[in-house]
Amino acid sequence: MIEDLKGDESWRMFRIMSEFIEGFDKLAQVQFAVSIFGSARVEPGSVYYNAAQSIASLLASEGYTIITGGGSGIMEAANKGAWLKNSTSIGLNIELPAEQKPNPYQSLELEFRYFFVRKVMFIKYSIGYVCLPGGFGTMDEFFEALTLMQTHKTRRMPLILFGSEYWSGLVEWIKTKALADKMIDPDELGLISITDDPYEVVAIMNRHRDRNQCKSSEALPPGQSGRRGTLDYET
Repeated sequence: MIEDLKGDESWRMFRIMSEFIEGFDKLAQVQFAVSIFGSARVEPGSVYYNAAQSIASLLASEGYTIITGGGSGIMEAANKGAWLKNSTSIGLNIELPAEQKPNPYQSLELEFRYFFVRKVMFIKYSIGYVCLPGGFGTMDEFFEALTLMQTHKTRRMPLILFGSEYWSGLVEWIKTKALADKMIDPDELGLISITDDPYEVVAIMNRHRDRNQCKSSEALPPGQSGRRGTLDYET
């Protein structure tokens, strides 16, 4: 029985490795990507569905690749916004017993069994996050990115909460409880932006991209173009 368990764990390790390898291989050429998160339960035509599609469309027009979790709702809307602009539209799909049905607007589709592998791909290949209203999964991605920046495990990138009516309660709790009780430092609040304006999302991403391009160019040896557009994640 013990040997069987060891065998199962060995095969699990190889499955995990294969997911990392496939992700790194297929996403290797991705540059200046923005990950858009939000609930799979948002209906087409609703306010936040339309907002997600608009944000993705505007970002795609500025040359950004769009990455989502590949499912329905907000994810579908964001992939659709990029798809309609003929921009690269990536879906990092996850195997789930319910809810996750791949949307048809993905020009590059990957399948993951493990959430933690998938989250590495989001962080490693994005230069910014946009979180529209969502549940535990959306908040998990938000706090994962926030924690990695807080602990300097990844470089700073825009972390935008879109929809002040939905997110203001969470931000207020962070201020009145976590900050007031000295669980976080005041400057760490600056890692979070909140807006209701799709054009402000684009402006924030453009400012960050411009700074990143300058820094990347300065860091490269003369005559070498290098690979730009990703912010390395300590893996």
